[in-house]
Amino acid sequence: MSQSSATPHGPTGVSVVVIAFNDAELVGDAVRSALAQGSAVAEVVAVDDCSSDATAAVLDQLATTEPRLRVVRRTENSGGCGTPRNDGIAAATSPYVMFLDSDDVLPPGAVEALLAAAEEHGTEVTVGRAVRRELPGGRDVRWQPGLYNEAAVHASPEAAPELLHDTLCVNKLYRRDFLTSRQLRFPDGKFTYEDFVFTARVYAAAPRIAVVPELVYIWHVRRAAAQVSISLARKDVGNWQARIAAHTKAVEAFRAADRKGLAAACRTKFVDYDLCLYLRELRVRDAGYQADWWRLTRDHLASFEAADVAAAAAPARWAAQVVLASEAPRDLDRLSQLAADPARLIPPYATAGSGPVWADDLDVPLDGLDALPPESLPVAVDAALLAGRRGILKLRVHELYGRLAASGAPASADIDFVPRDGGESALTVTAPLRAAEGGWRGQAPVSLARLAAAGGRGTQIWDLRVRLNTGPGRGPRTALRATASGLRRTAVPGSRYGVLLVQPYRTSSGSLAVRLAPGVQGAFGVVGGKLRRLTRTVRSRRR
Repeated sequence: MSQSSATPHGPTGVSVVVIAFNDAELVGDAVRSALAQGSAVAEVVAVDDCSSDATAAVLDQLATTEPRLRVVRRTENSGGCGTPRNDGIAAATSPYVMFLDSDDVLPPGAVEALLAAAEEHGTEVTVGRAVRRELPGGRDVRWQPGLYNEAAVHASPEAAPELLHDTLCVNKLYRRDFLTSRQLRFPDGKFTYEDFVFTARVYAAAPRIAVVPELVYIWHVRRAAAQVSISLARKDVGNWQARIAAHTKAVEAFRAADRKGLAAACRTKFVDYDLCLYLRELRVRDAGYQADWWRLTRDHLASFEAADVAAAAAPARWAAQVVLASEAPRDLDRLSQLAADPARLIPPYATAGSGPVWADDLDVPLDGLDALPPESLPVAVDAALLAGRRGILKLRVHELYGRLAASGAPASADIDFVPRDGGESALTVTAPLRAAEGGWRGQAPVSLARLAAAGGRGTQIWDLRVRLNTGPGRGPRTALRATASGLRRTAVPGSRYGVLLVQPYRTSSGSLAVRLAPGVQGAFGVVGGKLRRLTRTVRSRRR
């Protein structure tokens, strides 16, 4: 490992550690975003993990004009993200350390906001808000949106166990002497989800924590990239196995430090978040993946205390209990719906002497259902979008063990068409509801031309969200569940575009979405894209 560039500034401010491997096109933007933070950043330590492209050259060129940039070159690739970050900690000279990945950026003012809070409160860890920015569209999705809404200071992680839901290391500022005196490091080598373990090790060391509501990190999500990020590479069951291994090590870190409450909270977080994240996609995986995933998950959940599962949110803990109660994969569509965000409990609705249960042949109690407030009920609303010159959206609302009727039978439903790439609803339609067997039914006209006009000329994707109007108070909100009857591509003639291609489809979690391609060029673009994907699939099968 070697270093280049100028001598760093004095020991003030923050050292931003940027790690890079074969990322010549993007690493410059990451480094520049750190340097643009101003005087709060005393140095940027860029660690090149023995790249085989022009990454090292890009960094060296930047270092010739920027004295705050130091380049650390590894002579052997580490195989992961942990080792180069550890190298960055060792090379840093400032009182505080922050991490930045080469394909992400820091927003203006991020380091200043974190540093000001750390110095004001004397905290070892300071954390702020992060967003996942979908590229190329630019849609921002808040990471762990329930956290970091307001400034706070916590004497220890036990005072705010909800922070364990945020396993990122990059939206946090660390006191360097805290890391070094306690020998807090990332797992070395090829270790997936290394930030899970590092975050647990840090919190197990009982730091004081400051929270700032400011945006401090922009996590770029490139779903079309040739090499997607670890968090998106979930099609291989090995990714789930690696996540379980990282979670196990995180729990071990808390246990080793005798922080039993944090160990329990970490396991509960696994049920609430990790389990649901993968479960909502399980139905679209092949049978071999499903069998392996089910076995791995049952074995892992079996190591939990019963109280750890019971402490999870009601829909998530029901899913965990179903997996534990069945030796083989079952009810994958129902489980994917239950794991969706928001959760949906779809029929059949079985009961036993104790009350609602998962199924007639699986007596897993749906405990806590009666205590959920109306707005949090996991209601299921089936929908079909029938395209034509006058689109029609048909709805079926399922009653949920009498809870909807008890809270005020829904008289109508408001459906919002929300752009996938971000922004507010562009169209809202209202469907009057009438009582029907097992619930309520209704329909509403949809002006597809008006929706397309709101989205512009390119291909558009719209998600559908529904709110049930159930008397006083807030009614349940959920995503519409796609039914097979409405999933037909239709070319709709119209005066504005000549032709509008309408494609309702079912997402991986079973929700209804619609793709619109205005104009002949847009329609050909959608068809051409499908042909290209089909060609790639055929070629991959031949290999």
